[in-house]
Amino acid sequence: MAWSMASNVRVWASELDPNALLQAERTGRLPILAGPVALMPDAHVGIGATVGSVVATVGAIIPAAVGVDLGCGMVAAELDLAAAELPDSLGPFMDDVRQAAPAGVGVGTEQASRARWEANRWLEQHPADLAQGDMATAANQLGTLGSGNHFVEVCLDERDRAWLVLHSGSRGVGNRLASRHIAVARQLATGKHLEDPDLAWLTQGTPEFQAYVIDMLWSQDYALASRAIMLAELERRFLAFVGHGHVVRRVNCHHNFAQEELHGGRLVWVTRKGAISAAAGEAGIIPGSMGTLSYVVRGRGNELAYRSSPHGAGRRLSRGQARRELTVESFQAHMAGVSVWQDRDAGALLDEHPLAYKSIDQVMADSADLVTVEHELRQVLNYKGVDEPRGRKHRRVDRV
Repeated sequence: MAWSMASNVRVWASELDPNALLQAERTGRLPILAGPVALMPDAHVGIGATVGSVVATVGAIIPAAVGVDLGCGMVAAELDLAAAELPDSLGPFMDDVRQAAPAGVGVGTEQASRARWEANRWLEQHPADLAQGDMATAANQLGTLGSGNHFVEVCLDERDRAWLVLHSGSRGVGNRLASRHIAVARQLATGKHLEDPDLAWLTQGTPEFQAYVIDMLWSQDYALASRAIMLAELERRFLAFVGHGHVVRRVNCHHNFAQEELHGGRLVWVTRKGAISAAAGEAGIIPGSMGTLSYVVRGRGNELAYRSSPHGAGRRLSRGQARRELTVESFQAHMAGVSVWQDRDAGALLDEHPLAYKSIDQVMADSADLVTVEHELRQVLNYKGVDEPRGRKHRRVDRV
């Protein structure tokens, strides 16, 4: 970990785009900070605040630093199934995955009645003051995967024990709510000197702050529930596919969120934009890129990082760069070690090429004082959220 007091940024990344550091330094000069910005090993340029940054603030929150996919995160289930107990081919299970976790931009759910019932029950138990259109979107998309880098995997750990792993967030409703509050913050900052308008904040005690916190916390709960609903359906289908087995445990964690925490003896708002909470002993999931290892970890409670750790490999190339500089043939070669994946979608997935991301091995090496590794997961089935309408490929660069 390197730290420059002049820039008010602590850096855990051994590989860091200079523009990402400059962006973090802009955040580090804000007057509302409770301490230095913590840049995780997977940090890269985002919108406003850097993806892979942890920002602690006093009496304020920066909506754009929290991001537009509120509550995006990971969930995993450890099963009591060994590799030798699985069918010779997992290919037929891909259809179950598509039904359990419908994917794509704007895609709603036609899930099994059990999953649909769980979604409706959650919405009834967690009412929100949403516009009619927002509530319709929330009801339609709860329990769906989304697009971009959201995924479902079947993995085996170092013991050859099976895991189900899923990455998703708050879908369309979270994006809409976040975007509106980001616009409000920018409007309130009109006339103020900000190095980046997307660093505009909302001040605690104001109606705008209160409205944002209500929507943000609801969206984070929505994302948590959405992952749980999909995972439950995946578990049911996978155990039926295998013919036996049970779930040993589950881990469900955000990596795009804000919450109030006690640090240095005072309550502060901690924003983790592409970072997970890593309190001492806390379980978390750090996924690699396609075809590489992912990790189940335990936090070390490092206070210099506000008890946080990275959320994944972190982009090395933007999506546009990846499409220009990398090839489908190279992508297919890198995925040769995964027994089942969407080879037919290699062209659509090119911006998810493993070489578009940092080395997860280096990210984990840089995280030695943030987490301890409990399990290493290798992919044997990988499903990405690419089944979206053609012509709708516009993605924000800070999706995490």
